[in-house]
Amino acid sequence: MQLICLGLLEHKDFSITGCSETEKESMTGSDGEEAWHADFNQKTGVVTLPDFADPMSFPGYYEESVAKQEVCKQNLAVLIKAYESPPEEMDPPETFIYPRNDVQLAVENTLICHVTGFFPPPVSVSWAKNNVIVTEDVSLSQYRPRSDGSFHVFSSLKITPEDGDVYSCTVNHRALQGQPQTRIWSVPEAAAVLPSLGPALFCGVGLTLGLLGVATGLFFLIKATTTDTPDMAKNIKHLMQWTQSKTVSPGF
Repeated sequence: MQLICLGLLEHKDFSITGCSETEKESMTGSDGEEAWHADFNQKTGVVTLPDFADPMSFPGYYEESVAKQEVCKQNLAVLIKAYESPPEEMDPPETFIYPRNDVQLAVENTLICHVTGFFPPPVSVSWAKNNVIVTEDVSLSQYRPRSDGSFHVFSSLKITPEDGDVYSCTVNHRALQGQPQTRIWSVPEAAAVLPSLGPALFCGVGLTLGLLGVATGLFFLIKATTTDTPDMAKNIKHLMQWTQSKTVSPGF
């Protein structure tokens, strides 16, 4: 006799349709992770699932997104008129910069600039290396919602670090009132001393000279975290410009 138990997992699917006078966005995902978004510049849909995930297609999603944008703009115009053009809610961003992988000199890596907690989109993100503006090998993700109704976005820059290099990420948003945020990252000295190890892990090893050596190590773990705090009042205020819908689907 054989007993087989299947666990039922609950997944939270979500879709986002956002519009303003200058921005528009349509995105679909599950459990807080993006699966697909509309590229309105290229007039196509983009699947953003990781390589190891099962292949998925989203037939008709782009056409539906275009139609939803028209509805969004109409609703926005009605709400603005009904509320007599209320002052726009604005939240300034917080910005963090960090490398994707352990840092080694002359080894390709990626710097990530995480911009979070802002409302409304858009934000502008620019990069510099040694005080020179960089435009190549730069990417910017879609705007992603947080639980408090604000947004966050990721910009990345491909780098090949050399000793003495200094990189900066500069963020501008209307709520900053003309005072952009700049975060600076420099190649750590440890990358030059110990090229096989990155900034997250250091180990000092005792050497032996004809005798049994004793190795000792000291480890540092650096992790950047952000915390989302729900705020229902902000969600209501933000509803006039950006809308979100969520559904729950079962999975195994």
